[in-house]
Amino acid sequence: RSSDLNRGIRKLGISPDGQSYLDQFRQLISQIGNAMGYVRMIRSGGLHCCSNAIRFVPDLEDIVNFEELVKEDGLSEETLNAARHLDAVLGDLTRNCAEGTEYFKMLVEVFAPEFRSAKNMHLRHFYSIVPPLTLNFVEHSIGCKEKLNKKNKFGAAFTDDGFAMGVAYILKLLDQYQEFDSLHWFQSVREKYLKEKKAVVKQQNIQSTNQDEKLLQTMNLTQKRLDVYLQEFELLYFSLSSARIFFRADKTAAEEHQEKREEETAKTSNGDMSNISSSMDPGVK
Repeated sequence: RSSDLNRGIRKLGISPDGQSYLDQFRQLISQIGNAMGYVRMIRSGGLHCCSNAIRFVPDLEDIVNFEELVKEDGLSEETLNAARHLDAVLGDLTRNCAEGTEYFKMLVEVFAPEFRSAKNMHLRHFYSIVPPLTLNFVEHSIGCKEKLNKKNKFGAAFTDDGFAMGVAYILKLLDQYQEFDSLHWFQSVREKYLKEKKAVVKQQNIQSTNQDEKLLQTMNLTQKRLDVYLQEFELLYFSLSSARIFFRADKTAAEEHQEKREEETAKTSNGDMSNISSSMDPGVK
């Protein structure tokens, strides 16, 4: 059915550059995924710079306050200003290294309510179009790799992880990981191609006695094509599985909401206990 949709959707019309609606949808998802990858790359670069700048600080959990030390020793105003600036720099570096690492979580929390709102109810079955999208992506990826061996390399590429990242992000926004997993799509694809490969090998064994060179050559090409498609689907499966790790695919939206509520309750309880403890009489303590 996914293959029929991938081919039949071209009947609805194509763009001037020969792109079907499914091709354009795949490109949009890839652009979203590339944006997510760019965010992660910028964050990784920031962490790299911060770690190089703060590598001479022995313990990030216990940083000395230089301004207080200068005040205790009664040093000059210039030294006090220098110590104050040093404390500010160390504070910024420590905060940048320790906080802000959950950018993906932040992006999910911002856009998830909009994606799940009533006006976007048409997206509640997004997971069902992922199979034909993956088939479309695999065909596109194979075409891009084949262009590497041609003289005109316009549009050639050897890898593209933006699509897998985009699919993982949108499935997380819509809380549809379980629905997509229930399709067992990649398992079905693998079984289909392995079944077809066995049929081709069996046919080759039968035709080898007839010495029909043209038929054997056609079967060899068919087997190579099946191997290429199976490999591309497995690479896409590995990329999608890796991308899902960034968005905590092991938890549903309800489970994350419950976990967040428990954390807020624990913080409130700890705050109340601190207030009670501070208001107690010192003799009672």
